[in-house]
Order: sequence, then C-alpha cells, then structure tokens
Amino acid sequence: MQINVNGEARSIEADPKTPLLYILRNDLALNGPKYGCGLGECGACAVLVDGRAVRSCTIPLSAIGDRRVVTLEGLATGQELHPVQRAFIEEAAAQCGYCLNGMIIATAALVAAKVNADEADIREALRHHLCRCGTHMEILAAARRAVRYAQSERQAVPASEAEKQA
Repeated sequence: MQINVNGEARSIEADPKTPLLYILRNDLALNGPKYGCGLGECGACAVLVDGRAVRSCTIPLSAIGDRRVVTLEGLATGQELHPVQRAFIEEAAAQCGYCLNGMIIATAALVAAKVNADEADIREALRHHLCRCGTHMEILAAARRAVRYAQSERQAVPASEAEKQA
C-alpha cells in the first residue's frame, strides 16, 4: 500500500487495520505524533489529513487511501519552521512537550482554515487537547501569535495572488 506522508509517497506493508499512528512512528520513524491514550481523547497523536487535524491513533491505515498526511516533521519548509512552530518556540509554550504535537497540529489546521480566528476559535480548536504540565497560558499565547502570523502572511500576498488562492 502507498500513502502520502509529508509530501512523499511511501510504500507500507502492514495490516490495513493498523492505526496510522503505528505506521508513522514504527515504520516511518516520525516521532512528532505521540501515543497518549490510544482512544483519540488526548490529542497527542494528531496529524493533518488533507489539512484537517485528526487523531492518528484511531484511524486505520486503510482509511488513508490517497489522502495527504502531514506530521509535525512535515510542517516546516526546508530549514524554515512553519509559522505555528515559530510561535510556539517564541512563546516558550512547552514544558514536558508531550502535548505539543497535537497543540501545534490543531493550531496549524485552525490558521489554515480560518485566518481571522478569534479567541473563541482558538479555545475551541485546542479544547480537546490535554496538557498535564500546566502550560495552557503559553499555549494560548502561542496560538494567538500564530494567528497574527497567518494574518500578516495573508496581507503580504498581493491581491491578485490572494484571489487565485481563494
């Protein structure tokens, strides 16, 4: 079976019922998504599937098909971090770091879908992601900064280019 992960077609030999998380971590050595609860409750295993944040521990390999999967490792472009990754670093939004994969993935999905996200949108996007270390305030600050970055990038695109992207 072939799947597209971080822009690359990858051949996988596994039972189609295998959770995507196991394929990403064990077969492809992508350690951004974490095993947290195994039930899709904590968000540590989140990845983008066609731009939507999903819990990879509950999605079987067979459900992926030709969809595009992006992990934390695939957000950056070359050596340039994704704006959400930059925002999380700049706001020091980490303690143990276990939840960060899910928080960053959820925020990346939010800013891609809604460039003018407000506080309620941010809180809704992150509300099902568990952080046990208590860095909630820094995570919210990082998400707010990421939204500002997305807005700045959108404004920097010439009007004719923005119309093409819409």
